[in-house]
Amino acid sequence: MVSQGPMEGALDPKLSNCLTIVVLELILKHMLDQSETLDRAFHALADPTRRALLDQLTRGPATVSDLARPFHSTLASIVQHIQVLEGSGLIVTAKVGRTRTCRVSSEAMASVEHWLSERRQIWEGRFDRLGALLEASAAPAAEPLAPQPAAPKRTSAKNTRRSR
Repeated sequence: MVSQGPMEGALDPKLSNCLTIVVLELILKHMLDQSETLDRAFHALADPTRRALLDQLTRGPATVSDLARPFHSTLASIVQHIQVLEGSGLIVTAKVGRTRTCRVSSEAMASVEHWLSERRQIWEGRFDRLGALLEASAAPAAEPLAPQPAAPKRTSAKNTRRSR
């Protein structure tokens, strides 16, 4: 068996740089696409009426009329909220005849949940490290420091002349 040198079988540095650039471009494109999707989802979730509509849809598909019933709003304003939710990808609508039915998009909700859980893991790790640091700094030292005696009070020259 012939031994190979450390550089045999390695990629050409120029090819390696090109591959790195291509991979980084793909990662950036994916991140930007994901960022835009998340931006639309969080924009949709920022409104309390849309969150309430989404809550209703977690119980199962519903028509626009059924969704609008509990609100003191016009049907037109509810339709606008539904359009924002649909544009964000959080819900999917289908029209059969004159009835539009809405349902939650589990893929979009999973994407938002995944993003949130990644951030939760990051922050939990940071809090764990902070807790460990605080515990280590609060642990008693091996030998407690003895209290230092108070320094004697200094009297000024002016005070000593008066006392004579």
